[in-house]
Amino acid sequence: MNKAKNKYLSFFQIIIAPVFVLLLWLAVTEAGVVNTNILPSPVKVVKTFGALIESGKLWKNLSTSFFRVLKGFALGAVSGIFIGTAMGLSGSMNKILSSLVGILRPIPMIAWIPMLILWLGIGEKSKVAVIFIGTFWPVLLNTITGILSVDGKLLEVATVLEKSRLEVLGKVVMPSATPSIITGVRLGFGTAWTCVVAAEMIAASSGIGYMITYARELSQPDVVLAGVFTIGIVGLLIDAGLLRLQKKLLRWNYLRDERK
Repeated sequence: MNKAKNKYLSFFQIIIAPVFVLLLWLAVTEAGVVNTNILPSPVKVVKTFGALIESGKLWKNLSTSFFRVLKGFALGAVSGIFIGTAMGLSGSMNKILSSLVGILRPIPMIAWIPMLILWLGIGEKSKVAVIFIGTFWPVLLNTITGILSVDGKLLEVATVLEKSRLEVLGKVVMPSATPSIITGVRLGFGTAWTCVVAAEMIAASSGIGYMITYARELSQPDVVLAGVFTIGIVGLLIDAGLLRLQKKLLRWNYLRDERK
């Protein structure tokens, strides 16, 4: 009984803030406090959202963006894990690349877009490159952190048992670093989703970012908001899915924390 009560209470706590904002938004638009040509009512946005789904425009643009994200994310995640592992395991490699990482990482993603368009054009390659860069940094840093935080006692035991470097890497280092790496992957996917929208808002003929930009040019705030909320909802669903996957992959880690 207590579990069911806590479940309902938790659900109420999650939705209370969005519901309050929605009711406030409805109240100010219905009362004429704000110009509905600038901020349309939530009712109109919902109707527009339904019309976009019915016409197929939303699914078409959303699927285009999603496949772009998958390509850039896969390249960025693999590269981040590979290079992060090398930097975490090798002190000399860490020293060689740390200054380069320190210079490039703080550069805002929006600053890369004009240069990538010059180098790769306005086609798919430049957009995938933007997503790749956005994914790469959080995966790289979390991979390095995870490997450097491996318990030294475990490494000592492996040395005493005369395990090979490959065995130490596969059976000690990577399992210990996996929670941090998966966190980096989650952050990387979230950043990738943000990056594709930014890239499409500057140079694209399809995608959810393009849809928002085109609606802005036509002064259609209801379409803009429908696109913005779509981005938020998809981002939330992606993160929830990755979190669920993380709990399944690291079930042993969560069980250990529960016992404490």
